[in-house]
Amino acid sequence: MTTSRSILFIGGSGVISHASVARAVTQGHRVTVLNRGRSASRPLPDVETLVADATDHDAVDAALVGREFDVVAQFRAFHPDHVARDVARFAGRTGQYVFISSASAYQKPPAHLPVTESTPLVNPYWQYSRDKIACEDVLVRAVREQGFPATIVRPSHTYDRTLIPTTGGWTDVARMRAGRPVVVHGDGTTQWTLTHTDDFAVGFVGLLGHPLAIGDAFQIMGTHAPTWNQIYTWLADAAGVRAPELVHVASKTIARALPDEGDGLLGDKAHSMVFDCRKLQALVPEFRTTITYDDAAAEQVAWYDAHPEAQRVDAALDAGFDRLVAHAASL
Repeated sequence: MTTSRSILFIGGSGVISHASVARAVTQGHRVTVLNRGRSASRPLPDVETLVADATDHDAVDAALVGREFDVVAQFRAFHPDHVARDVARFAGRTGQYVFISSASAYQKPPAHLPVTESTPLVNPYWQYSRDKIACEDVLVRAVREQGFPATIVRPSHTYDRTLIPTTGGWTDVARMRAGRPVVVHGDGTTQWTLTHTDDFAVGFVGLLGHPLAIGDAFQIMGTHAPTWNQIYTWLADAAGVRAPELVHVASKTIARALPDEGDGLLGDKAHSMVFDCRKLQALVPEFRTTITYDDAAAEQVAWYDAHPEAQRVDAALDAGFDRLVAHAASL
């Protein structure tokens, strides 16, 4: 029987966190979420909601005055100063502080596959990843010097029914349905691990309150690592498009043409990323991949078809894809 714990989720309404909140409730935990209260997601029953912007430290302190929790799960910290503030805020007030880092923090390209928790943390391409590494450094020092009860979690590409994993998201679906080509980075054969948020939640909630998770780091992602060609083809099939036209363009060329996409592409998606999660499974043996993207793509397209207001085509990105397709045709 699961021991009921008081758990604070800072965030709790996002792609990764919402399913974990739901699982924590079904596991019998007493759940509180702290966020801005602006999410379109329906509030879950039996969940206490505290309204504050996670980056407004005074507002967070006011919302949490006098409160203690068995577990604090921090989904909304992206800078080391924020984590240092959390260490001061929650020292002596929680039995476990769980920080959501990122698998993008791992060495790019990785020297060895599969990636494990001991793979070096170094990413020269993406500031987001370097900031996550700096956040981890703050926690490692706090564990060593103060005995702060931190656990670090590194998810990879985690998605739900709304988060299409391709570069263009819904813009790619619209292009395929219109009979237009879509741009795929590289030659499309690199492997990319995709993890459904419901599967992530099993591993994540299994670590909450686990005594052997204190002071350690765990990566949480499944074993499903299709190629990008497969991902785009499955998405096209879900959208009712047979034999989509995939135009392969070098990642560096895409990064130059679409600077907003460049850091995440060169710093993460351009590389084959396959992971070994045996460390997590030793503590949470029920964790495994149950949802693969060949099935989940259909769920995503069905959701967007039922929500036309969400079918937003990014005009600038769409035009950028056209330029890249034209460039590729000229070579």
